[in-house]
Formats: sequence, C-alpha cells, structure tokens
Amino acid sequence: MSKPILNLDEVELAPMGFPVPDAQAARFGASFGQIGTVVGAQKLGYNLTVVPAGKRAFPLHNHRVNEEMFFILEGRGEVRIGTQTHPIRRGDVIACPPGGVDTAHQIINTGDSDLRYLAVSTKMSPEICDYPDSGKFGVMAIAPGADGKPDIFRYVSRPGTSLDYWDGE
Repeated sequence: MSKPILNLDEVELAPMGFPVPDAQAARFGASFGQIGTVVGAQKLGYNLTVVPAGKRAFPLHNHRVNEEMFFILEGRGEVRIGTQTHPIRRGDVIACPPGGVDTAHQIINTGDSDLRYLAVSTKMSPEICDYPDSGKFGVMAIAPGADGKPDIFRYVSRPGTSLDYWDGE
C-alpha cells in the first residue's frame, strides 16, 4: 500500500470483468473503479460504480452472506428492495443486509445523466446470491491461487438442477 487515501477524481474506471451479452446490453451496463484494493482495505470492498442513463449494473439479487451499502454521489434513480421500489438521489445511503429474497436489491438509473455511487461491502467467501427475477442462484468463492492471484469459483444454476451427493462415487 503506497497511500491509504484516494480521491474519487483519481479512480480509474473500467467495464465489468465479464461483458454484458448483446441481448441484455440495452438494460445493463456500468463502469467500475476499484478503491478498496488500491488503498489497502482488507475486510471491506469498495468501488465507484457509474451507471449510464436507463441502465442498471446488476440483476435484482440478494446476498446470503455479505452486506452491502451504497452512497449515491451523483444522479437520480430508483432502488428495488424486495417487492418495493424507492426513488434515490444524491446523498442517499442504502443499506442492503444479507438475507433472503426480501433483501434483494437493484439500483436503476432512471435519470438522464450518469448515476454515480460508492459501493461498500463485506468480503466474506463463499457467497451465495439469489436472482429472483430469473429464478437463479449463484455461488462464488475466492481463494488465493498458487500464482498469488485470486482463484475464483463461480457457479450459476437454478434450483433442482444439481447432482446427487453420491453421483459417480
């Protein structure tokens, strides 16, 4: 860690690590700027998220393990939490604790300019997420790899499609 301070105007933005398919590109899209890793954070992850007008960064989802918090820096939009939708604007703080689908959340830019927010979360692994709109779930685990880079395991499926524990033994 060279410096534990980073000004938001110094954050380098990049597209999401996995591209949005053409079929979903009209609704999803965002740029992300790493902050936590740059300033040496260990137990919390934080990034700057920039969502263009009319888009959202992620599908509606809930975390069963990690907690998230969002602080709206610029723009307007709405946040879906469970079955409710709430307007959001500059200065709003949004709490997204871990839980079931009643804690599912999605931030949508309904304005006519970029929506910028600071995203903060715990970094416990493994994590399980549910995606209520599509009936999917995802499992992700991150561990240090032999080469020093993160070894990421990600599995997305729907309930009822798994193998029996003893299959193939």
